[in-house]
Amino acid sequence: MYAWLYRRLPGPTPVRILLVLILLAAVFWLLMEVVFPAIEPYMPYSDVAVS
Repeated sequence: MYAWLYRRLPGPTPVRILLVLILLAAVFWLLMEVVFPAIEPYMPYSDVAVS
Protein backbone atom coordinates (compact mmCIF):
# COMPACT_ATOMS: atom_id res chain seq x y z
CA MET A 1 0.00 0.00 0.00
CA TYR A 2 2.76 2.44 0.88
CA ALA A 3 4.66 1.68 -2.30
CA TRP A 4 1.47 2.22 -4.33
CA LEU A 5 0.95 5.60 -2.67
CA TYR A 6 4.60 6.61 -3.08
CA ARG A 7 4.63 5.73 -6.79
CA ARG A 8 1.54 7.87 -7.43
CA LEU A 9 2.87 11.00 -5.75
CA PRO A 10 4.17 13.61 -8.18
CA GLY A 11 7.65 15.05 -8.29
CA PRO A 12 11.16 14.00 -7.42
CA THR A 13 12.10 12.17 -4.23
CA PRO A 14 12.41 15.23 -1.92
CA VAL A 15 8.96 16.44 -2.98
CA ARG A 16 7.49 12.97 -2.47
CA ILE A 17 8.97 12.76 1.02
CA LEU A 18 7.52 16.16 1.87
CA LEU A 19 4.11 15.10 0.56
CA VAL A 20 4.22 11.90 2.61
CA LEU A 21 5.02 13.92 5.75
CA ILE A 22 2.14 16.29 5.03
CA LEU A 23 -0.22 13.35 4.50
CA LEU A 24 0.91 11.74 7.76
CA ALA A 25 0.39 15.01 9.64
CA ALA A 26 -3.08 15.37 8.12
CA VAL A 27 -4.06 11.84 9.15
CA PHE A 28 -2.71 12.44 12.66
CA TRP A 29 -4.66 15.70 12.95
CA LEU A 30 -7.85 14.04 11.68
CA LEU A 31 -7.54 11.26 14.23
CA MET A 32 -6.80 13.58 17.16
CA GLU A 33 -9.43 16.22 16.36
CA VAL A 34 -12.30 14.19 14.89
CA VAL A 35 -12.09 10.44 15.33
CA PHE A 36 -10.76 10.02 18.87
CA PRO A 37 -13.10 12.63 20.43
CA ALA A 38 -16.03 10.99 18.66
CA ILE A 39 -15.31 7.53 20.08
CA GLU A 40 -14.12 8.70 23.52
CA PRO A 41 -17.57 8.46 25.21
CA TYR A 42 -17.82 4.81 24.17
CA MET A 43 -14.48 3.79 25.68
CA PRO A 44 -14.76 1.86 28.96
CA TYR A 45 -12.00 3.80 30.70
CA SER A 46 -13.40 7.29 30.06
CA ASP A 47 -15.05 7.58 33.52
CA VAL A 48 -12.02 7.30 35.80
CA ALA A 49 -12.15 8.63 39.35
CA VAL A 50 -9.39 8.63 41.95
CA SER A 51 -10.63 8.22 45.49
